[in-house]
Amino acid sequence: MSTSTDVNVPSPGPGTPRVPLVQRLQGLGGNARQYGIFGALVVIVLLFQVLTDGKLLLANNVAALFQQNAYVMILAIGMVMVIVAGHIDLSVGSVVAFVGGVVAVTMRDFDVPWLVAVLIGLALGALVGAWQGFWVAYVGIPAFIVTLAGMLVFRGLALVVVGETLAGLPSAFIKISKGSLPNVLGFVNNMDVVTLVIGALAVAAIALTQVRARAALRRHDLHVEAFGVFLTKIAMVAVGIGVLTVILSLSAGGTPIVLVIVGVLVVAYSFLMGRTVFGRHIYAIGGNRAAAGLSGVNTRKVDFWIFVNIGFLAGIAAVVTTARAGAAIAAAGANYELDAIAACFIGGAAVTGGIGRISGAIVGALIMGVLNMGLSILSVDPSWQQAIKGMVLLLAVAFDLLNKRRAGTQ
Repeated sequence: MSTSTDVNVPSPGPGTPRVPLVQRLQGLGGNARQYGIFGALVVIVLLFQVLTDGKLLLANNVAALFQQNAYVMILAIGMVMVIVAGHIDLSVGSVVAFVGGVVAVTMRDFDVPWLVAVLIGLALGALVGAWQGFWVAYVGIPAFIVTLAGMLVFRGLALVVVGETLAGLPSAFIKISKGSLPNVLGFVNNMDVVTLVIGALAVAAIALTQVRARAALRRHDLHVEAFGVFLTKIAMVAVGIGVLTVILSLSAGGTPIVLVIVGVLVVAYSFLMGRTVFGRHIYAIGGNRAAAGLSGVNTRKVDFWIFVNIGFLAGIAAVVTTARAGAAIAAAGANYELDAIAACFIGGAAVTGGIGRISGAIVGALIMGVLNMGLSILSVDPSWQQAIKGMVLLLAVAFDLLNKRRAGTQ
């Protein structure tokens, strides 16, 4: 079972074996892998900010970054749970196309209100997940095979439902992906006040959560990071959110609606994975399935609900994707599963399962998004963009494996 607890590591003295760097960093209270991922994101952002002559962080570009890559973040949340449990899902891209087609048909051809159509799409996504989860959990077919079959089945069904393109969708539905929160508080120095308030609340909530978590560790006489390190971490997060908030507040629309959707999902699923029995069972299964079963974990039930969950999230991604396109497209969702898987591995998920975080998957998705936007601004050929993203994924996994081997030998 993977955990992220901190450990005390003594300073090496004469005759004391040298302590690995990763362990020393953990002794300071940080998770070296997670810090490295955040550091990589910052470096990539700064690199493209320089290469694009400051265009990357223009307010409208930052807003577009979230609108264009919301689907990756949503799918990565579900995919990291699947990967932590030791599975994979190759069908999510096809499920996005199929569910998006059904949502569009219900609105356009049957005059169903858009909100009802969205709920139908979410329910259909969960039903698809239940179908695949049944074969994985209760029949025992490997997830790779089940979801590979699902990729073909639901792509075919998307072609049947959609044909080629279904346009003419309600404007209120399209605003889910293209719209922003209404500006009900006005502007201050051309900055959207609603966005500023949301950013301030986010910083306060994160700081309060961290303070309470630190206090809980101290109450149970568990090791906590040095107070200076703790404050530095909070300050860095506050600065990052503050910069992002100011930039978004200067954009044409303020806070994109999809960013709010992603934010709610991140908070909810971070709590699910870190604070609930179900989340602990997922980590236990990924760490050692046999031991988890012997400990009383219902592995089949957990596996089943993991796939129901990613089907539900694929339904959300389908709504977001269809709303952004303003139409249902049979070819939608192509390679979405690869983007989500890459985001998880770049974000620190272990290939062998048992390790992975929601926050890491989101950062991995942001890295993919920044690469996409930065390379597009630089007018790099799409073929080379794919090659570069592939190399980034390979290097991220290789770096992870190298760290594990070095830690094992030391």
